[in-house]
Amino acid sequence: MEITLHVPNYAPERGIKYHWEDDSGITVRLEAGEVIIRANPAGLRTLANHLLNLAQEGMPVGSHMLFDSDNGLEDESVTLVLQKDED
Repeated sequence: MEITLHVPNYAPERGIKYHWEDDSGITVRLEAGEVIIRANPAGLRTLANHLLNLAQEGMPVGSHMLFDSDNGLEDESVTLVLQKDED
């Protein structure tokens, strides 16, 4: 299987541009000290896209994407932060 994702090009003047697949469903929970991310296929592709977005050359260290139930995650999800670390 081959999957093609559209990863928006990073531009400093615009910042990070998010790309969400239609009907993506993502839930993040913390249970017994474990982070559990549950997602439908569209949600998994969306998460992959977000990670590739942060991995782009030129994306500054410390850049991050924050998600919660008001921003892309299902209700009752805990906040999820994806952040680029040192190269």
